[in-house]
Amino acid sequence: MALVKPAIFQIVGYQNSGKTTITTKLIQALKLHGFMAVTIKHHGHGGKPDVAETKDSANHIAAGAMASIVEGDGRLILQAENTNMSLEKQIKLMDHFQPDVILIEGYKNEIFPKLLLLRDQNDLSLLTRVKNVKLIMYWNENLKRYLEGKTELPYFSIQDEAAISWITHFIKEQ
Repeated sequence: MALVKPAIFQIVGYQNSGKTTITTKLIQALKLHGFMAVTIKHHGHGGKPDVAETKDSANHIAAGAMASIVEGDGRLILQAENTNMSLEKQIKLMDHFQPDVILIEGYKNEIFPKLLLLRDQNDLSLLTRVKNVKLIMYWNENLKRYLEGKTELPYFSIQDEAAISWITHFIKEQ
């Protein structure tokens, strides 16, 4: 089946559940299969993401610019303030780069197919709250035993590299 471009896949879980580590592994696996990925990350820790406040682009923003792009030697950095850009608009922005895949880290309540990461028993409420989960990764054997009787979704240990292969195959089939 041909890949619908761009394929969109989410990686969700609570803080410190392994989202960034799994996203990084997934980017590497997709690249090995010839797919170019872009990422969108939700900064869910409160406050604004860190930026270098002493750079020219930050000075432009402080002076009132809505957005600033810095480009040099093949690197492009976009900084925007006071945009409250929806995920839909962020996806449209990233589509400009013509990726094969858009990986979204976070945004638990969105509708795209997703991997759910479960770190401990406190995360189990996500099983009923998060929609369109295609795969689960868990951190300990107690969670595995719980999942054995509660879900028909595929699930893997956080250390099992087969999960990355499963996701890569799923994305290729989209």
